[in-house]
Amino acid sequence: MRSLTLRTITDEHRNQWQLGHALADLAEEIEHGAQPDARFFEAVFTYIDEYSNHMHNPREEALLFGLLRERDPSLIPLIDELSLEHLDGASLIARLRAALAESHSEAGRPLFAEALRELVAEIRSHIGKEEGKLMPRAHKVLTAEDIAKLDAVLADADHPQFGTKRQAEFRELYHRVVNLAPESVGLGGSTAGQLMRGAAAPVRESVLTVRGVESCYGRIRAIKEISLEIRGGELVALVGANGAGKTTLLRAISGVQPVVAGTIIFDGEDITQLSPDRRVGLGICQVPEGRQVFGPLTVEDNLRLGAITQSKGRLVVGLERVYETFPVLKEKRLLPAGTLSGGQQQMLSIGRALMGRPKLLLLDEPSMGLAPLLVEEVFNVVRTLKSQGMTIFLVEQNAYAALEIADRGYVMETGSITLTGTGQELLDNEQVRAAYLGI
Repeated sequence: MRSLTLRTITDEHRNQWQLGHALADLAEEIEHGAQPDARFFEAVFTYIDEYSNHMHNPREEALLFGLLRERDPSLIPLIDELSLEHLDGASLIARLRAALAESHSEAGRPLFAEALRELVAEIRSHIGKEEGKLMPRAHKVLTAEDIAKLDAVLADADHPQFGTKRQAEFRELYHRVVNLAPESVGLGGSTAGQLMRGAAAPVRESVLTVRGVESCYGRIRAIKEISLEIRGGELVALVGANGAGKTTLLRAISGVQPVVAGTIIFDGEDITQLSPDRRVGLGICQVPEGRQVFGPLTVEDNLRLGAITQSKGRLVVGLERVYETFPVLKEKRLLPAGTLSGGQQQMLSIGRALMGRPKLLLLDEPSMGLAPLLVEEVFNVVRTLKSQGMTIFLVEQNAYAALEIADRGYVMETGSITLTGTGQELLDNEQVRAAYLGI
């Protein structure tokens, strides 16, 4: 039996590991003369202090460690060691803040770089013990009753310390870190922002229905008898290997790729023969694979192109919303889009699609080619859009990340749909785990 709690802890370890990798790179830059960005590092230390010391570590102590002491006494020395490391977390952050305060001087920068390396070493050592020793035993010794007890706490959205509402607050802290991150590890913004807020919408009637759709490149059938449905407010993921036909299906839905058989129904209307521009006017907006921004045009001109079907009033409102979500785009709005980093271009591509006020957002491999720190931020944005009730069709090679946030999912192989189910059902499916999750 798989545990939501254990999977969540492992996911958090993965994020912390990626953050540690970014900090290690920055420590090297600082040692070679770069000036530390005090606001960025303060955001990092706040995130680590608040999240690790007030959410992640207490959850392990309160929920997991006690059960493991009972189920496997041989783990007690390791658990005691990990608990002591948890207690030392606050003092380590205090030492880092003190070193940051002195890093403005030439003598202080190497000391701050060394303090960062100490933090990274602590992160890697601690996670190595938990993932290498503790978590494998937890999966073996915890009973079904134990797992149900653990997961009930995480399923309680209103739990004052560990519920989903509390977790959303920490995602905002992480968003601030990424927005303030230097070019080498993040979006490169110099103003922190907050994600657009909104309440989740109830699941509605079908927004998109695909029935028996086929499409060809010459004589080769790229997709074969594809049928699927996306309901209003859903996030539906499509996963599969390279060349499976995922992008071809998205292009067929958006009207760029001709359909030779089947029908596509959008919002109750048969759009199979409609041109791409008319589909955009109906509310189908795509974030293409590889970003495909217009490099010579300014950032703002790229965004304006996304609102070509909208009124002037809606364009102004759309720009305000996109700039609120991605402050770095506002700061660089007059620069050519081609000068942006890969992560910034991905944010621009998403922002351009949002300018069209989509009823259905098609996301094609949004994490492709991005640094690990940015991959989490992209999925953070997708989660926020989902929480606002936006209908999303997500194509992604990172099957685990996509299915984890999806309401439902489809698996595509060699042009055909081979499996479907809820995101969790597909994550638990042995065939999916072996083929796409490396488990």
